[in-house]
Amino acid sequence: MPASSYLWIVFTLVAAAAQTLRNATQRHLTATVGTAGATLVRFLFGGPFGLLFLLAALVATGAPLPQPGGVYWAWILLGGLAQTFATALMLMAMNDRSFVVVYAYIKTEPVQVALFGLILLGDKVTLPMAVAILIATAGVLVMSYRPATARDGLKPALLGLAAGAMFGLSAIGFRGAILTLNDTSYPMAASFSVVMGLALQAVVLSVYLWLRSPGVMSAILREWRPSLLAGFLGAFASLFWFLAFALATAASVRTLALVEVLFAQAVSVFGFKQRTTTRELLGIALIVVGVALLVGSS
Repeated sequence: MPASSYLWIVFTLVAAAAQTLRNATQRHLTATVGTAGATLVRFLFGGPFGLLFLLAALVATGAPLPQPGGVYWAWILLGGLAQTFATALMLMAMNDRSFVVVYAYIKTEPVQVALFGLILLGDKVTLPMAVAILIATAGVLVMSYRPATARDGLKPALLGLAAGAMFGLSAIGFRGAILTLNDTSYPMAASFSVVMGLALQAVVLSVYLWLRSPGVMSAILREWRPSLLAGFLGAFASLFWFLAFALATAASVRTLALVEVLFAQAVSVFGFKQRTTTRELLGIALIVVGVALLVGSS
């Protein structure tokens, strides 16, 4: 069995666990540095760790540094900007609703990723994969359902769904960029793209905050300890997402990534002391079935 037939599964599970921890860390930072500041933290403080990962790939593989062309930069730009907006929308939604419920809205992403991947990259979706995506997404929708109240409104749901769409576009952009780097090994292509993506996002958001809210930059520096942790977790998660994107379609990776909802449920219960309802348990069961079908069809 080729390594690529199972390694992408390992990479995705590691990335999902790291991302869950990173999101929880960023959620706490919104209270002190705001939504935009917490969004910048993962890029600004993740950059040095991304460089370390690139150096490790260079030493471990001996592969040459990529020589990207214009198409690469277009894909990286799409991925980087979409992910920046997605992270900000996610943190805004988390200010209004339960941690795990916002995750549920965002994780309607796989259906959108499958469509984006088909249109933009030509990634095919087999019938078993489509069934797995639909079942797992149904589980997410079951978990996300809440009786409407005047207090909740539609804002958190719309923000979560918009974040899911942006995360989907970012996955396609980054996978598209990695696939253009066929002059080097996939670990080198992935780690190089992590560095380029983080640099782009850090520069764009830093300039924005410097012009609009310069005080936020000082607040971020004062919160350097939790920011450093969020940056490391963000860069670490990105590296493993990119490794997975190098070996499998974005739809497969993002569907398997729904296990992140289960990790988020654990954070919600043990970290934020929130209860798990019967409906959420049913949603979890559907997600598990969908993910199992996806892995079995790979």
